[in-house]
Amino acid sequence: MLFSPAPIKFGTDGWRGVIAAEFTFERVALVAAIAAQVLAKNYGNGREPRIIVGYDRRFMAEDFAKLVAQTVQEQGFEVLLSTTYAPTPAFSWAAKYENALGALVLTASHNPAKYLGLKVKGAFGGSVGPEITEQIEALLDTPVTLADKPGTITDFDPWPSYVKGLQAMVNVAPIKAAIEEGKLQVFADVMHGAASGGLARLLGCEINELNSDRDPLFGGASPEPLAKYVPELLNTLKTESEKESSNVRIGLIFDGDCDRIAAADGRGNFLSSQGLIPILIDHLAQRKGQQGEVVKTVSGSDLFSRLAELYHLPVFETAIGYKYIGDRMMTESVLVGGEESGGIGYGNHIPERDALLSALYVLEAIVESGQDISDLYRSLQDKTHFHSEYDRIDLPLASMETRAKLLDSLEKNPLTEIAGQTITDCITKDGYKFRMAGGGWLLIRFSGTEPVLRLYCEAPNNERVQEVLLWAKNWANSIDA
Repeated sequence: MLFSPAPIKFGTDGWRGVIAAEFTFERVALVAAIAAQVLAKNYGNGREPRIIVGYDRRFMAEDFAKLVAQTVQEQGFEVLLSTTYAPTPAFSWAAKYENALGALVLTASHNPAKYLGLKVKGAFGGSVGPEITEQIEALLDTPVTLADKPGTITDFDPWPSYVKGLQAMVNVAPIKAAIEEGKLQVFADVMHGAASGGLARLLGCEINELNSDRDPLFGGASPEPLAKYVPELLNTLKTESEKESSNVRIGLIFDGDCDRIAAADGRGNFLSSQGLIPILIDHLAQRKGQQGEVVKTVSGSDLFSRLAELYHLPVFETAIGYKYIGDRMMTESVLVGGEESGGIGYGNHIPERDALLSALYVLEAIVESGQDISDLYRSLQDKTHFHSEYDRIDLPLASMETRAKLLDSLEKNPLTEIAGQTITDCITKDGYKFRMAGGGWLLIRFSGTEPVLRLYCEAPNNERVQEVLLWAKNWANSIDA
């Protein structure tokens, strides 16, 4: 039986596939040629026919990048080809500040090692929307012809301009001084990815970097900023906390292409972006005196809204996916926008999630407050009189038929209570988000491409969170029985 690769289909941020199966040289060249043409059609007014090509540290990423560069050159474009790996946000930054049509970035972000992908960035410095990727998909069966006159390929280093831009947004000197004087210990797990060396470049001093070597297998795990993938970092922080020391410690965690972030406090306790975003809202609004809208997805913590209300900031809620936050940044004045999976962006920056800028802001908040991030987070809970815990589980389903059966049940037999508490409200912006009388919420949401049920819960305490998630899991299993 001959192997038939899956159709080329763009997801929420790019096209991804298994290397040598779906993601092949021939297919990548085809997509790159068409993507360049579509970028020119949509962003060509007043810009040079210039396209940025970059890559992360995945297996053969630079080889695919060279192929993309050659393909785009043959279409008559001027190509700026990166001489090194860099964070995806660095290439988005370059697209805007090099006045390019956009960027083509070879990365599969946080996916397992066997995947590689192609992200398409627009001239504005962020991910293109569905209206652009649909144009690319619609032309995949159209023959690609070479330009009468080929373009050029010029090597460029994306780091200097990007680093300078981020440094201008943060007071770096006190952070560097705190590190060099031993008052602050910074540990960063770069997960063998594109964040490697990034903080040292930005701060002008060395930090404690873990998993900084290039490993296309990512140590046998996925380069995703989750607690289960960073045991070395958490254990290192716990060990350091047992020493007699008055310094402040923090662990920072970056995904494979450095656009998503998580953290750990000085005692090795993991903090997702559900804990980091409130710290960032407080820091930007209170210490830096910035204004703007707080943009959150439906899975974001209610603490975001409580803080925004306290600081008289408007709140806008979107469906899950950073593209919705990025779209909002294109039309409104935004202070910060973030999602629970680690993507955080800023209105004073490009409309793109950026883990290194988030890290700098977190470090700035720690140095200016003198507090551990968990202590900062708890102080904000106290300040708003809102204490909660959060967790999420992904529940594999037997088939897409099971998925359809669960959806049908939610639509035809609406839930009235969850784990013994009455439902007071249901939001269907993205999935089904149920608010409960005793406080907290449960979000039931389905993957659009695979038989997976995603369950998200925030409640007053962890015991209640786990009770609700178990109830939801049992409910799903009972419908499929």
